Amino acid sequence: MKEKMKFVKPIICMAVVLAVIDYIFCPAWNIQYEGFWFMWMLVFLAGSFASVPMWNDVFGVRIRGRRPNRSPKKKAPAPGKEGEEEEEEKEGPTVESFYLHGGVVTRGERIFRRVILAGFVLPILIIFLGRFFSGKLFHARAYSAILNVQDGVTEDFPNAESTSSIALMDTQSAAMLGNREIGSLSHVVSQYDVFAEDYVQVNFHNSPMKVAPLGYASIFKWYANRKNGVPGYVTVDPVSMSASYNELEEGMRFVPSAYFHEDLMRHVRWSYRSDMFWDIHFEIDEEGRAWYVAPIYEHSIFLFGGTRITGAVLIDPVTGAMEKKAVPDVPDWVDVVYPGDLICVQYNNYAQLQKGFWNSVIGQIGCRRVTTRQGSDQEEEGIADFGYIAKESDIWIYTGVTSVNGDSSNIGFIMSNERTGETRYIPCSGADEFSAMSAAEGEVQEKRYQASFPSLIQMDGIPTYIMVLKDNAGLVKMYACVNVEQYNIVATSARQADCVAKYKALVAGDITGEQANSDTALPGAGAPADTSSWEKKTLKISRMVRLDVDGTTYLYIWDGHDRVYHARLVDVIDLAFASEGDTVSVLTDGENFLLAKQP
Repeated sequence: MKEKMKFVKPIICMAVVLAVIDYIFCPAWNIQYEGFWFMWMLVFLAGSFASVPMWNDVFGVRIRGRRPNRSPKKKAPAPGKEGEEEEEEKEGPTVESFYLHGGVVTRGERIFRRVILAGFVLPILIIFLGRFFSGKLFHARAYSAILNVQDGVTEDFPNAESTSSIALMDTQSAAMLGNREIGSLSHVVSQYDVFAEDYVQVNFHNSPMKVAPLGYASIFKWYANRKNGVPGYVTVDPVSMSASYNELEEGMRFVPSAYFHEDLMRHVRWSYRSDMFWDIHFEIDEEGRAWYVAPIYEHSIFLFGGTRITGAVLIDPVTGAMEKKAVPDVPDWVDVVYPGDLICVQYNNYAQLQKGFWNSVIGQIGCRRVTTRQGSDQEEEGIADFGYIAKESDIWIYTGVTSVNGDSSNIGFIMSNERTGETRYIPCSGADEFSAMSAAEGEVQEKRYQASFPSLIQMDGIPTYIMVLKDNAGLVKMYACVNVEQYNIVATSARQADCVAKYKALVAGDITGEQANSDTALPGAGAPADTSSWEKKTLKISRMVRLDVDGTTYLYIWDGHDRVYHARLVDVIDLAFASEGDTVSVLTDGENFLLAKQP
């Protein structure tokens, strides 16, 4: 029985470690998933530690560290008991039970010891060799063939009249608006958080929208609210720069911020044991119903190489119901199946490995890459930046394409559909996005505004960057248009309509660069009326409403006496962060209003 326990204890220990790792980390049981092999490495490592007593016996060392006796020892017979042998002192195995450097090992112990050793070493070898033989050195052309890139034209860019389809707001600003909205809800803010990394760009009713779910603030908040679930989510309109809280009829139980069996990843993993998931993210359908989407991927090159998206699992966080879809069968309301970061990596492989691995390293003939953030490494794993376009019912990402030499110019752009993976390359030489951002910031350097990542549009057939300029607090203060081919052609204004009008006039030669960046609006470009006769008032906002009319967003506010005042949102952009109950100073003629300048 004692000999059998040498095997039982390590096996039980391994089973416990396996169960703990599987429950906590939820790895895919798939040989193409590195975490699967890492899990088994830890399991056999734990089995090795649990086998220490057996190893000690095998090598002639007991747990207490006593060495075996060289020969059996017998005590001298007691007086009056001559001829009677005392029992052997049981200090340890005798030398007859051991070899010169170790003990006699049974066949079962020898096999078990080898299994433990192999179980620990084999996963390490598989991970190392799998990575090596899955590399681009051996499969360069296979990597380049993963992404199918089609030819595009500059007409694929949205025009200036459809800027409502472009998300000019970055995630940081969206998170600030969302937090401001949640902060006004006392019953929500004390129990739930909204994290900036949870915001996802979606197409909601053919307009760009950033959405993010609420999450439990801590395990204690989850325990206190788990019966009701997460009550809603936040939407931020990057065009009108407004945020709203959307409460659900029934709370979401299965979310990433939950614990134990309600943890979203754990809930999905129990049903899909072998599928490998990209980052699970939050989306909404056209009716505003909450969903989580888990893109499924596989490795198409050897063991760990060539990531391909094959489908997605749609999860209802309220009921926990799930449905697995192949890429062609994914509903139209789903916007992100192919993550933008993965598309950029796949395009880099397409653009650099078509002529083989060594050309991508040495000759680099015809090699290109997407533009990356300043200061990042010039490699496919570098952090790529990209913008979003709401086109038809989908979200498209776009980013510049430059040479691998790391200059500050683009030779073209790519647009890619995040639902279908359709990708187009559009030849268009000019400045890269970061050069355009620097040019815009240079025109207002005395204000120290920072440019967000630009969007790409066409104005009268001319490719143009358009972006917002923010202050240190993250508030949008101005807009800027920068010519792609000649990034010294820059126009700035506090209003988007004024900025576009100034840029068109600058390109046409009707105004100078100084006029294009002055604080004076062009006639007919939406300049405010003469306010010399307007009255200055201090209003306490009792209600706020935003309305879109012909592509222009208007802000309506009610004072405490039910009087209604309205203005274009771009003319009172500082009120984008205002809330009901705030007090503001305005100039008004009784209907229209502008913010009064502070002395």
